[in-house]
Amino acid sequence: MPLPPDVRHAGGVRKRETGAGPPGARGRGDADTGSRRESLADLLGGRRGAVDATLPPVAFVLAWSLTGSSIGWGAAAAVGVSVLVGAVRLVRREKVRAVLLSLAGVTVAALIAVRTGDPEDFFLPQLLANVASALVWAVSILVRRPLLGVVVGAVLGQRMRWRRDRDLLRAYSRASWVWVGQYLLRVLVFGALWLAGEVVALGTARVLLSWPLVAATLAASGAVVHVTLPHAHPGLRRPRTPVAGDGPRDAHPEEDDATEGHTEHPSSPGTHR
Repeated sequence: MPLPPDVRHAGGVRKRETGAGPPGARGRGDADTGSRRESLADLLGGRRGAVDATLPPVAFVLAWSLTGSSIGWGAAAAVGVSVLVGAVRLVRREKVRAVLLSLAGVTVAALIAVRTGDPEDFFLPQLLANVASALVWAVSILVRRPLLGVVVGAVLGQRMRWRRDRDLLRAYSRASWVWVGQYLLRVLVFGALWLAGEVVALGTARVLLSWPLVAATLAASGAVVHVTLPHAHPGLRRPRTPVAGDGPRDAHPEEDDATEGHTEHPSSPGTHR
């Protein structure tokens, strides 16, 4: 059953919008205290998933260290913890597909380390995933479909309507570069430690560059969005539709309308933590 028009579901929490009446009747204070100042962390969440994702690598490093550098025991511990975490996530009624993908990722990492005989290779899939993420986010900005806007638009039920608002498009594009920066930071740190074969340091970096970095990225990108938006903009939840004479809306606006009903809900940013 669809939600009422004045209710939105964001990050697992329903929030009721205030300020009844025509748009022009809303004061400046309402706009400032409303959706414009709503943080990306509130909308996107991600803390629980980021913490869950760090547990298998920590288990790998601990088991590897405590068993005399045994990659087999480290791999078994990582997969075992991943199974337990997956069971807890299913109890929390998270999507089965997401749980299976997470388990598959840990299993592949464990198999690579066992096969090569190098414990640092357990972190190789993570390194490659961050390289791919940095490229995808950068390309999304260049083709004027910044992924931060895609994710937030899906969470707010806007699909791609936000692209008709040139101010939002500009804000999401600039803020998405912050996410590119976070992935590049991980690539530099993980890459240097992987090349040096520093297994314990890789596990430590995996924790420090997970939720702490994601939280900082959410705060920084949210600040970029709000600084970029004009002061009078109604906020993330209310994309403005250009009026006649405002200039071109988009080269192909009909593409967004055609795909609006077929867009799957993308995962929150920071998936490759």
